[in-house]
Amino acid sequence: MLNGLIIFHFPVYQTMSLAYIFPGQGSQHPGMGKDLVDNFPAARKVFEEVDEALSFPVSRLCFEGPPEALQLTENTQPAILSVSIAVLRAMESEGFPQPEYVAGHSLGEYSALVAAGALSLADAARTVRARGTYMQEAVPSGWGAMAAVIGLELAEIESVCREASQGQVCAPANINSSNQVVIAGNTEAVDRAIELLKSAREKGAKRVMKLKVSAPFHCALMMPAQERLAADLEALTLDDLLIPLVSNVDAVEVRKAVDARDSLVRQVSSPVRWLESVQLLIREGIDTFVEVGPGKVLSGLMRQISREVKSLNVEDTASLKSTGPNLGVSWAKNEFS
Repeated sequence: MLNGLIIFHFPVYQTMSLAYIFPGQGSQHPGMGKDLVDNFPAARKVFEEVDEALSFPVSRLCFEGPPEALQLTENTQPAILSVSIAVLRAMESEGFPQPEYVAGHSLGEYSALVAAGALSLADAARTVRARGTYMQEAVPSGWGAMAAVIGLELAEIESVCREASQGQVCAPANINSSNQVVIAGNTEAVDRAIELLKSAREKGAKRVMKLKVSAPFHCALMMPAQERLAADLEALTLDDLLIPLVSNVDAVEVRKAVDARDSLVRQVSSPVRWLESVQLLIREGIDTFVEVGPGKVLSGLMRQISREVKSLNVEDTASLKSTGPNLGVSWAKNEFS
């Protein structure tokens, strides 16, 4: 009581603005998804649906490997999609909130479109299986390469790539953060760029490392794959999105099916503008990001992009259990209580 007035203290609840982000190729590992299937019927149903759609046991490949088969691009892509959507369906079955936005890193954009209600899981699985095959077949083995560059400004990397090209392809492929850019192109051109970038360490490059990949993704060498995939996507049924997507090819908000389809086509040979995509989401007020799917690659990039937002991940039962309370999910009446 103050000067005869009764003061009531009401709890103050902080609002949360949420985005779900979905990983791309590189997050795969044998055993992924098995724990989810053992604990969540909704996750089990996802693998059953994908196995039936592909007439191929993607579930066994995810759960058991072998690693060499899982690393094949045409297998990796439907495998990561399956695990990501299995995680999402498990989260939904446990009462996780719907996000304000979704986004996906390269392949992850297909998972994001399934989450946004624009694309069926079966269609997504068939399309990414074909996408992986087309990308693998676009460049003969050994003709292409990729390399990660740590700690150098994008403008400097672009300049080096132009110098290294010499009539071949060499360009940024993944702009992951202000500290990490991946380049791709013809093997000889990428090798020249690596040598030039190593000599550029005085300008800020901390590390340059060639990546173990099966093809030079997200560069002009992928145009044959893009042309083949465009025909498949043209025949695909896509609906307008129930949840807006930030497209990684343009780093813009997408709500219409026609724009989502165009983005999926162009992303095959275009750089992944992940840094700009996340920056857009933050400008739109997103303060909590949840990586939905195998691994923590995107969570690691989030820490490089901004320390002002909360970054969480769900990939199995343990991480689902630990992340839920951060999103206001309570399990007082079930086995997680």
